[in-house]
Amino acid sequence: MTDYEAIDFSPLQKLAEGEVITHSLVQDIRLASGKTLALITLDNGRDHTRPNTLGPATLIELGETLAQLRARAASGEIDAVAITGKQYILAAGADLSDITKLGSKDNARLIAQLGHKVLGMLGDLGVPSFAFVNGLALGGGLEIALNSTYRTVDASAAAIALPEVFLGIIPGWGGAYLLPNLIGIENALEVVISNPLKQNRMLKPQQAFDLGIMDAIFPAANYLEDSLRWADSVITGKTKVERKNEPGKMERLTKWPIAIKMARGMLESKIGTMPRSPYVALDLLDKARSGTKAEGFAREDEALAELVTGDQFAASMYAFDLVQKRAKRPVGAPDKELAKKVTKVGVIGAGLMASQFALLFLRRLEVPVLITDIDQERVDKGIAYIHDEIAKLHSKGRLDSDGANRLRGLLHGTVDKNDYADCDFVIEAVFEEVGVKQQVFTEIEGIVGEDTVLATNTSSLSVEEIGRALKHPERLVGFHFFNPVAVMPLVEIVKTPVTNEQALSTAFVVAKTLRKNAVLTADAPGFVVNRLLAKVMGEAARAVYEGTPIVDVEKAFAPLGLPMGPFQLIDLVGWKVAAHVQDTMVRAFPERFYANDNFHALAELDRVVEKDKAGRVTGWTKAAEKTLRPAVGSAPVSAETILQRVQDGLAQEIRTMLDEGVVPEVEDIDLCLILGAGWPFIDGGASPYLDREGASERVFGDTFHNPPIRGIAHA
Repeated sequence: MTDYEAIDFSPLQKLAEGEVITHSLVQDIRLASGKTLALITLDNGRDHTRPNTLGPATLIELGETLAQLRARAASGEIDAVAITGKQYILAAGADLSDITKLGSKDNARLIAQLGHKVLGMLGDLGVPSFAFVNGLALGGGLEIALNSTYRTVDASAAAIALPEVFLGIIPGWGGAYLLPNLIGIENALEVVISNPLKQNRMLKPQQAFDLGIMDAIFPAANYLEDSLRWADSVITGKTKVERKNEPGKMERLTKWPIAIKMARGMLESKIGTMPRSPYVALDLLDKARSGTKAEGFAREDEALAELVTGDQFAASMYAFDLVQKRAKRPVGAPDKELAKKVTKVGVIGAGLMASQFALLFLRRLEVPVLITDIDQERVDKGIAYIHDEIAKLHSKGRLDSDGANRLRGLLHGTVDKNDYADCDFVIEAVFEEVGVKQQVFTEIEGIVGEDTVLATNTSSLSVEEIGRALKHPERLVGFHFFNPVAVMPLVEIVKTPVTNEQALSTAFVVAKTLRKNAVLTADAPGFVVNRLLAKVMGEAARAVYEGTPIVDVEKAFAPLGLPMGPFQLIDLVGWKVAAHVQDTMVRAFPERFYANDNFHALAELDRVVEKDKAGRVTGWTKAAEKTLRPAVGSAPVSAETILQRVQDGLAQEIRTMLDEGVVPEVEDIDLCLILGAGWPFIDGGASPYLDREGASERVFGDTFHNPPIRGIAHA
């Protein structure tokens, strides 16, 4: 058991220099019953754009405040303590920029222990404590509430979550012990592990209440008054708080170990075994079913100290900074004032991809959207798909009836291309062949206005070459979405040597309105994401054609930490598409990319690979084995050889892309891979990983980052 009172926290004082301190402001409130409640309001003195955070100085001040209140409670001056935040925000947890300055594992352990000491006091004041969650409550912010005796939540609070696993660490101030003992193991697994791994999903207030995290939920209009009235009724015994999800003895003996075992299997199938934080969190949740709170807190201290000083957390913080800052201020984007106002969008094509585009433009821009195709049957099929998707959004409550009807009314489908005449932005989603794209743009150019922006969704073709058929190629930009369109957050915006500023600015403004993150790239084969994924897939194909079993190849790529193996990815994007991309890359860079003519024969098959229930590739189909037989060699290679090939190949390609000016800096490549290929946060994208693995040194005698992005333990 840790004696927090005996610990010397003075080494943390240096870390507090420059901290934006969240102060603990106290006022006594006389309740209707005559009882006195001391209300702490956390406030850093900034507006809502700078959330309250919990750095060392903030925690020390809060600890001193709680100690004073504990003394007042002992003398009978107060009957309860409540803690809330400034408008819209309780707290956004620890200041992660400060955590990166810890300097040693001992300091990392100290910050964990300080959090436990201070927040733990909320449950040891001698009187009931209440957390009034009036807004954003993330990480340590939610742990403030969990350490309190009772919790209420504002129905309009922005988000509630324990996102630590997403960043390569664990809830380290009580969350991993207190939450499962409050809401049960299955619910805790969802909040602590599953949600962070689903693109950092947050809870809405109603969900937090339904799970049993919150004891009461009140509307925003009179939230504080309602919370005080409810607290008074709890203090006086008029309201008995029942927690239906609190685990009992049988759950701890039976359901708990089963849930942990199932969660472990799920993690292994979904993310492999490379990420550390989900498994550390899983072990903490498992052990939380028995033992004391003090023992649980001590386990969190050690786990947090270990993870915070590791490479995965350092890489995660690098990735987090890219997504939170660089993605919101795209490098090379022209002044938004140059953009053409978009009042109508045209989509060339009515297939699945085109229909996804149309739906996204409808939802986000809320302007008329036109789709066309070569015959009315295809147009009608596209319209029907979009209407069905709108109906699904309505049924899920994401659109009300008026909103759904409005979107349907904005959609128009026809075979008459003349309807493009008043479109401001036209994007094609036709067959991936230069001639086809040139043909449709040539036809449209004669119909649309002189300043209409034309956009191609090509995944790997030259945008400049597509534009050669146009009279005004300066209006053409690449606007490359990723599939599924509604989910994937990246758009690669491609600038040719002649693209004008208005077209480029319009593309960036449209991307932002679509709630996508845009990265500017030069017009190079495969742009960024597909160029590097083609390297991954090409090395996988090379190994197979040398004679390596497909399952062994999939396993060899596991250390990259990608969401799926290379052949699982190929099967998802389509074998014909993959074969086309490989051919494009080999034509452009024959000395660096691999392709095999036999791949096209595989692509003609109805089914190429066998997969298990989790979607993992388990082998070839019999038809694929027959097709492969004449082309496969008899010299299988080891997993180590395959991995080093792909590492070195990626390092070479990224270095070449930077030398060619495909993007301004390596950070843009990592951002593209994180947002467009699901490259894990724990790697920080490709370049920090390649530096750590020595591939950068092997290939070009240096590293992408100087110094390399490493954890405190390797500093």
